[in-house]
Amino acid sequence: MELPWDYVLAAVTISPGRLSAPTLLVVGRGIAEGRQRLAEAWAAWIATRHPSAVVGVEELAGPLRIILDILPHMTGPLRREARETWFAATELYGRLAEARGLSAGEVVDELQHLRELLIVELGDLIVALPARQQLPAVLRLNRVMDAAVSNAVVGYTDALVAKMFSKDGVPVPTADSVHDLLAQIQGLEAEIRLLEERAPAHA
Repeated sequence: MELPWDYVLAAVTISPGRLSAPTLLVVGRGIAEGRQRLAEAWAAWIATRHPSAVVGVEELAGPLRIILDILPHMTGPLRREARETWFAATELYGRLAEARGLSAGEVVDELQHLRELLIVELGDLIVALPARQQLPAVLRLNRVMDAAVSNAVVGYTDALVAKMFSKDGVPVPTADSVHDLLAQIQGLEAEIRLLEERAPAHA
């Protein structure tokens, strides 16, 4: 039976609902428990797909870990408190991508691959949630990753423009710029520790 068009339109525009606090904790905990697997799989993919002579796999492990350390908070109850740190970390990732010699499309590819890894890692967990919570959980995760992609592109573009001005229009990666970018990880790690202290004890 063909449904009336106004019924279909109403169904499409209905809000999928809001995630409950317990569901937020479950999703965040699932990401936290899978961080090591996610980091290893993500780094392995990057090493084969986008190898860089400027930044080795060992050096790249820090930025990858930082993103995965903040991600559970971005999908959990502390998402508002973690927002600025998330922006800083993902923007830094974009700046580092420029220093690695990647194109803007390639840095997007790297973060999209993380999205795919998260879907695989959390698939069983999300399916086990109450039916009314499954779609909101997926949408929340996608919104967080959409923000990561946007922030990284902003960082990449800012770094590229700054380098073009400083190098007479010829963007040339330098060891000093990479070292400075990697040094910013320490500040982000301190912010993450503060988030961890504020996180619910049973998260």
